[in-house]
Amino acid sequence: MRIALSFALFLLAATASAQPTTAPTQFDVTQYGAKGDAQSDATPAFQQALDAAAKAGGGTVYAPKGNYLFKSHLNVPNNVTLKGIWESVPAHNGIRDRGMPKPTDDGTTFLVTEGAGKEDAPPFITLNTNSTLKGVCIYYPDQDPKETPKPYPYAIAMRGKNPAVLDVELLNPFNGIDASQNERHLIRNISGQPLRRGVFVDSIYDIGRIENVHFNPWWSNSPKVREFQFNNGEAFIFARTDWQYVLNTFCFGYKVGYKFAQTRAGVCNGNFLGIGADDCQRAVLVEQSAPMALLITNGEFVAFNGPDPVMVEVTKTHSGAVRFVNCAFWGPCQQIARIAGPGTVGFSDCTFVQWDKQRKGLPALQIDSGSVIVRGCEFRENKPQITLAEPVRRAIITGNLLTGPARITNNSKGSVVISDNAPTP
Repeated sequence: MRIALSFALFLLAATASAQPTTAPTQFDVTQYGAKGDAQSDATPAFQQALDAAAKAGGGTVYAPKGNYLFKSHLNVPNNVTLKGIWESVPAHNGIRDRGMPKPTDDGTTFLVTEGAGKEDAPPFITLNTNSTLKGVCIYYPDQDPKETPKPYPYAIAMRGKNPAVLDVELLNPFNGIDASQNERHLIRNISGQPLRRGVFVDSIYDIGRIENVHFNPWWSNSPKVREFQFNNGEAFIFARTDWQYVLNTFCFGYKVGYKFAQTRAGVCNGNFLGIGADDCQRAVLVEQSAPMALLITNGEFVAFNGPDPVMVEVTKTHSGAVRFVNCAFWGPCQQIARIAGPGTVGFSDCTFVQWDKQRKGLPALQIDSGSVIVRGCEFRENKPQITLAEPVRRAIITGNLLTGPARITNNSKGSVVISDNAPTP
């Protein structure tokens, strides 16, 4: 019996010793020398931890609660996650002490100082294939909340395949997320106040996803910051991206809420559901889009400040297609939409309120060229509804509810159908 027991123990030990050693999957930055004291440069320690995770074949680099100062930038290797304490995106309404900024003290905060005055400098964090940034606050402590913002490079750049930014607060970066030159990016649960650019998307040839991103003036709404952002800021910029999916996004106080542009790589087509822009000079600016169309559904758009607030502007360079479905437009603006270019723009089941704020007789929709569809919409002001200029090629204006008499001016020499619109009796 004693011999059998000893033999069994020998086999158990031999089996245990034969098991392969499991590589670690979590790496704590404090074990590499990082201090969350807002004074010691944490860049070398963080990069060492990230590289160790990559050498192990992937894993999570964990940053406990603290204020980590960065005097340089980070590269998150393939298959590595850089993670703070937050499991849901944090929000801070004005981080100040007697009117001056101070670091946060309630979670994992990255204090970024590199790149002041240099927009084209390296981004603070670069993500690569299957790498993720999650659960942190990115804060620029040298940005003065009472002064005109200083330029900085992008806080985050997303490269490779499947990079992700989750549950991150972009408290006050000059430029937020450069989501270009990658495939299948995922940007989810982001809040904060990017000052010049929020999210820039370009050179995406496989579907990108942006969900639950909200930009508000939580860091500073002082006169100089607000003036800069209102005259220069662009919250969401889309150039070449194929089948972009955007859900539940919002921005406040920018020059342009959603900008669709053309670069060398091309233009955008995609699905935009439940998007919103408040107090923007242009809620939506379309310079170009793909012929497969921008599909904008359940949008809410407001414009009322500035010398010429207009909800939607489609420029003369536009040759693609845009569809607004079940969207609401309000705020005492100049006009709901100004449409130019040879492309097509459609409004279906939309609600238009509060245009012609200066009572100059401006129509809600000014169509200068191209093709337009206005169908099943409600015009809730007793003011001119639509004007078609002479270069308009085609127009269908049918089945709309009008407040007051019909005031649809048709100067087009193209093919136009105006029928079955219901004015107030």
